[in-house]
Amino acid sequence: MAEKDISEKILLSFNDVFADIVNGLLFDGKQVISAGDLEEQSPRAAYKADGKIREIERDVAKRWIKNNIQIACLGLENQTEPDPDMVLRIFGYDGAEYRSQLLKENADNPRYPVVTLVLYFGYTKRWNKPVCLYDAVPVPEIIKPYLSDFKINIFEIAFLSREMLDHFHSDFKIVADYFIQMREHGNYVPSPEKLEHVQAVLQLLSIMTDDTRFEDVLNQEDLIEEGGIRNMNEWLDRIEANSMKKGMEKGEIIGSIRLYHDEMHLLPSDIVDRIMCRFSLDKDKAEEYVVEVLGIEFA
Repeated sequence: MAEKDISEKILLSFNDVFADIVNGLLFDGKQVISAGDLEEQSPRAAYKADGKIREIERDVAKRWIKNNIQIACLGLENQTEPDPDMVLRIFGYDGAEYRSQLLKENADNPRYPVVTLVLYFGYTKRWNKPVCLYDAVPVPEIIKPYLSDFKINIFEIAFLSREMLDHFHSDFKIVADYFIQMREHGNYVPSPEKLEHVQAVLQLLSIMTDDTRFEDVLNQEDLIEEGGIRNMNEWLDRIEANSMKKGMEKGEIIGSIRLYHDEMHLLPSDIVDRIMCRFSLDKDKAEEYVVEVLGIEFA
């Protein structure tokens, strides 16, 4: 789980991607923030509850700095499912950042605002959970005049318009295009645009979609020797090649099992040993093939 959490944040942690997301979603694609304006901000904050120090961690946070002055703290949060408690989570993240400005070591520093963007990657349904405090918790009408509402910034990536998609210029455009296409057509036609952060893009898509094919090609030795994948077209070419190769290999395995059984009359256990050796399979996978072809069960 920890590795998954880290992997889904890698792409957004690149300054060029982070700046592009903020410019695209908040400023209509105008280049208000550059990659050079961003500095790392610790995503962790601590609070005390039940007499214990507890820690909260947002996905990605950056300091926006111009002329050595911090203009804001910007945060990005990834979501694949609508979360009924997202308002309270963001309230906690932002509140912790404001609280840190009151620490003794920050006493002489200028105060700055905190802005968090929630990137929702679901494409089969819209965000249908609260987006403000009044909806997230029951608030009696009698106290509403004394309670400030708190609204979160939800951006439904798969439901962005094509005009909005053109606001992006980094690898995030490729990611957003994938989810928009899946929502519109249920399939994906890859882009020939060059990727800058190939591994991070494929890791994010793999995690957000639970489709392991995005990462399946990353560590193939021949790709490493060739210099890797450069765009999503090449990724699809490799996926199709892998599928064909697996289909051909499966056909060979099935043919071998039938040969060993029908003509050589080997015992199922001996057939398992043979195909384990010939096709470099582990025992469980070899037995699975033998069961599928011969219709038997192993004790």
